[in-house]
Order: sequence, then C-alpha cells, then structure tokens
Amino acid sequence: MPSLVDLSAALAQFDQPWQPRTVAMLNDYDVRVVHTKGEFARHSHPETDEFFLVLSGSLTIRMDDGDVTLGPGQLYVVPRGTPHQPSSTDGAQVLLVEPSATVNTGDNPGELTAERRVV
Repeated sequence: MPSLVDLSAALAQFDQPWQPRTVAMLNDYDVRVVHTKGEFARHSHPETDEFFLVLSGSLTIRMDDGDVTLGPGQLYVVPRGTPHQPSSTDGAQVLLVEPSATVNTGDNPGELTAERRVV
C-alpha cells in the first residue's frame, strides 16, 4: 500500500531554492516539491509538458506570449517545448508533476541543474 505523503513535512526537510525533491511516483512520473526564490534559468522541455501547482507564496512563469502569475492553490501547465522562466521574488513552495527522467533545467543545463532526489 502506498505511503501517505505530508507535503509540509517534506518541504521542511530542506530549504535550498530550485532543488526539487521527489515525494511520490505515479506510473513513470515524479511528484516533486520545490522551494523557489529569485529567478530560475530560462529553459524548455521538448519532450513533455510541465505542471506547476503553487502551495504557498507566489510564482511567475515568464513566457514569450506573456507571464502567468500563480498564487496558492493555482496551477498552470507549460506546454511542451515552450521556453519559460519561473521566478519568485518573495519565494514560493511549488508542487511539480513531470516524467521521472525530466531534468529541472530542461534543454538549458547549468549551475541550477539538480540531480533527482527522492525523499
């Protein structure tokens, strides 16, 4: 039987921004939580959509066609291949759902690229 996941407890285990943690797996997908603060790398995921659900705080997703700003309880799906740059001035806690092999920086690896961590 699957384990209960306490998202608040999972988020309390770390505080580094832009370093997602996998808290559950669903088929070939990871359910991840992440702290955000400041600007993330502009990138895209050519093979998959990217699901963002804000748990607390505010997150802006900058895209060529316009920005999307999310607050607690709001979600947005960035379509596959769409260049985007998440940003959070004051910080946010976000839940992500994406294929397990997805790298957080997509097609733009760099200093913010995080290895997959399962908690």
